Amino acid sequence: MKFTWLLAAVVLAGWLIVRRHKQHRWVQLLELVAIAGALLVGFGVVHLPNFEHLLEDAGQALGKWTYLAVGLLAFLETGAFLGFVAPGETAVIVGGLVAGQGQISLLALIAIVWASCVLGDLTAFEIGRRLGRGWLLKHGERLKITEERLETVESFLERRGAVFIVFGRFLGLVRPLIPFTAGASRMPIRRFLPYDVLAAGLWSITFCVLGYLFWRSIDQLTTYVSRGLFAFGTLVVVIGGIVALIHLRRSEEARGKVRDWIDEHDEEPFWKHVAKVARPVWHVLLSPAAKVADMAARFTTDRVTPGNLGLELTTLLMLALLGGFSFLMIGDSILNNPNPRIDRWAADVAERLRNETVLDIARVVTAIGSSWVTAALTLATAVFALVKRRWIDAVVLVVGWLLVWGAVHSTKVAYDRERPVGAFTDTISAAYPSGHTAYAISLIAIATVLVRGGTGWAVRIGLVTIAVVLAVIVGITRVYLRAHFLTDVLGGAALAIAIWSIVGVFSLFAGRVRHNVPSETSR
Repeated sequence: MKFTWLLAAVVLAGWLIVRRHKQHRWVQLLELVAIAGALLVGFGVVHLPNFEHLLEDAGQALGKWTYLAVGLLAFLETGAFLGFVAPGETAVIVGGLVAGQGQISLLALIAIVWASCVLGDLTAFEIGRRLGRGWLLKHGERLKITEERLETVESFLERRGAVFIVFGRFLGLVRPLIPFTAGASRMPIRRFLPYDVLAAGLWSITFCVLGYLFWRSIDQLTTYVSRGLFAFGTLVVVIGGIVALIHLRRSEEARGKVRDWIDEHDEEPFWKHVAKVARPVWHVLLSPAAKVADMAARFTTDRVTPGNLGLELTTLLMLALLGGFSFLMIGDSILNNPNPRIDRWAADVAERLRNETVLDIARVVTAIGSSWVTAALTLATAVFALVKRRWIDAVVLVVGWLLVWGAVHSTKVAYDRERPVGAFTDTISAAYPSGHTAYAISLIAIATVLVRGGTGWAVRIGLVTIAVVLAVIVGITRVYLRAHFLTDVLGGAALAIAIWSIVGVFSLFAGRVRHNVPSETSR
């Protein structure tokens, strides 16, 4: 028995019962056919073609072309609303399966799927922005969208846009609509993009890795995934119900609308029985439950959630995910190809520009990224933060630098990559990742702490920009001095960005807990 198909039949039958007086006969006939088909498949009377096996065979035949096929499907799922026809998870899982067979690289597949998802979402976002509210309202009757409902969606995107974008990525029924709706509701791209990149990355990594790990049992995997997504969808529905109860308790206007709707349908044969049950159930059961849920929600929000998954937190999570993945991907590429083309290109450019005067300057500038210089600057800034009674900033700076230092040394041992031949400065240990570049990223964290003391926006942007430029220059000098390959520099920067972003997330949580002010309801 296939419970997903049986549940679909039950839901469709309920819809047919509720809407039977407002539908055409031909629509009801189609729904009856669909219900019968779902029941036959659910009880095992009719067996559908094994779509997973077909995709598996296609993946084996495609080989390297799997990158293009899976990436294109990931793009079209939201970019052309293909997700309503074919769920993207299956194609991505099959791509992971082909990677598990050793025909393609898993990390390269994740990168392609990730980028394709973001590009597809941005395409749908732009389409929604260009068609806009006017298009939605023009076709509102056909799509059951009214001015009031559109305002509700826009309000939800404004207040809960992060949850809508991040968690909606894992719900196939709403995933194709999320970017279009965000664009049509005029959500700023600077708010949409960090959430979308984070969601697309988590989704891509999850399903590519699942296919990679279970490539010998794809049928079992797809069964687990479908059940998992069903459980996730059920959880979302339950949470949505709780949120709706909390909203009803907080809003007298919302309760009034519900009462008016019940009164309007009080004389209908089906709804009058529902109304008789709904009123006592609300007073005896749902209202007390809403009160408890409301108190718990306020308590949690006041003490745990920094900015309700705000833009700052989401950006840090996005950078952590991008940085960590980029570091692993670069490391994997140099293990498979110790002398990639990008390193040869960077070395040739450095050789053409090399002269003694610039070499002397580079030897001085590169010291800015040394462990002892950055450690001294970090310690001095931590002392400054302690004097200003910002102990969280002080602890974060010291812990972040130590984590970067430990990560650099441990990963150097793990990759054990040889240095370029003929360095123009002293070098120790292995090449990947570049320690100087990784330590130089701490300059950005130092600048961020220094400008948090109430300085103006011009000073903040200026100081942080200077820190970013210095970090980039340090990385360039490592290649120029032939101390590192370009991939070493990129890997060091990616590793440090990931670590500092994770440390920043914990800093946000610590600051939120420390400065939280209990709400009136939670007292």
